[in-house]
Amino acid sequence: MTSTADKAATLRRLHADPELLVLVNVWDAVSAAVVAGEPQTRALATAGHSIAATYGYGDGEQIPLDLALQMIGRIVEAAGDLPVTADLDGGFGNPAETVRRAIAVGVAGANVEDQLRPLTEAAANVEAILAAADAEGVPFALNARTDAFVRGGDRPRDVVLADAVERGRAYLAAGATTVFVPGPLDVPAVQQLVEAFGPQKLSVIGLPGVPSQAELTELGVARITYGPLTQRVALTALQDAARGIYAGGGIPEGVRPLN
Repeated sequence: MTSTADKAATLRRLHADPELLVLVNVWDAVSAAVVAGEPQTRALATAGHSIAATYGYGDGEQIPLDLALQMIGRIVEAAGDLPVTADLDGGFGNPAETVRRAIAVGVAGANVEDQLRPLTEAAANVEAILAAADAEGVPFALNARTDAFVRGGDRPRDVVLADAVERGRAYLAAGATTVFVPGPLDVPAVQQLVEAFGPQKLSVIGLPGVPSQAELTELGVARITYGPLTQRVALTALQDAARGIYAGGGIPEGVRPLN
């Protein structure tokens, strides 16, 4: 079985490669097994919102950390030798300790949100996370998330973008592998962020309107994930199936076995 340290080294290499790292987010053992079974899959990413929803909790660290880590551990088991990067929200009050506990269940990398904390505090959290990972002997792939867009409110877009640039540079200087800037990014915004961070340092979410994978690759983006959107796809299919059954139909044609 591949060690967590080796998986982390692989995950860091995948971020550094010029090929865009495409991660399909999962939320439980069966979704992890399905995605891991696809030959194109090189790593898995969890979606914190989706894991919380699985247990009936809202997003934003409402789920108990023990419960979230228990599910993340099951996902790691289902992923086999593939590295798993986990969504750890804002770190549940102690980002370094939360990452240490995530490493203990086999996690090779993580997103941790800055939640627009003061920049010095947020950068110190990045340093503390990586120090905790180093103490565990794991070259952790930290995808440091800035909420400049998510929590930008009514600030002008150029101000939000400048804030993302300043924060991202600070997190990279503190040792982060990449900077995650979720939001409605167009080509000019992606270009500005890549120029500020360097190639293979920006991570984005695949929201409608975000440049295509081919464009992101050409622009020098490291990674794209899809957050809770993949669970929404699955639940939309379930809802459509339920409506069809209640309308007198049956299971749709083309449904595949899971094994």
